[in-house]
Amino acid sequence: MGLVWATALYLALGVLLAGLRRPGHDPLRHTISELGEYGAPQGRLVSWGLFMPVGLAMAVTFAANRAAAPEAAALAGCIAIGYLGAAIFPCDPGSPLRGSTRQALHNLAGGIQYVGGCLVLFGLGRQSPAYHAAAAVVGLAAVILSWPGPPRLRGGVQRLAEACLFGALLAALGQAGAR
Repeated sequence: MGLVWATALYLALGVLLAGLRRPGHDPLRHTISELGEYGAPQGRLVSWGLFMPVGLAMAVTFAANRAAAPEAAALAGCIAIGYLGAAIFPCDPGSPLRGSTRQALHNLAGGIQYVGGCLVLFGLGRQSPAYHAAAAVVGLAAVILSWPGPPRLRGGVQRLAEACLFGALLAALGQAGAR
């Protein structure tokens, strides 16, 4: 569990610092992915220095817990795919719904993270209704993030979904007595 706590803290601080360094970045409007978007001045640093380590840490969490806590491991795996995808396939500027092949692969990885995460959380709901609430937030976020139109609150919605994913992962690992 220590790795997940450290990773969540690293991600939160990294997103905050990268957002402060990016002129015009609005955390309520702009997605986390836009901090590492293709061609951005700090894009490579965010992709490889923030998204990749988070993805790798979640992959390690998946591998370490798949036998003892399979549902928690599945959630870590969904998060890993999202962050590894964001690192390897940085989004196009503005993270549009449609764009380059790279953007399509970025969106696919994000879809696995949010839709897969929602489904895992729904399954965890057998243990506690709080997981159903988290599943609803993450599922709604997936819809909002993939909805065409002005991105007014995409960043805020995404950050709330991330908090639900990481919080639920910590709770599931704690309930399972896992690592």
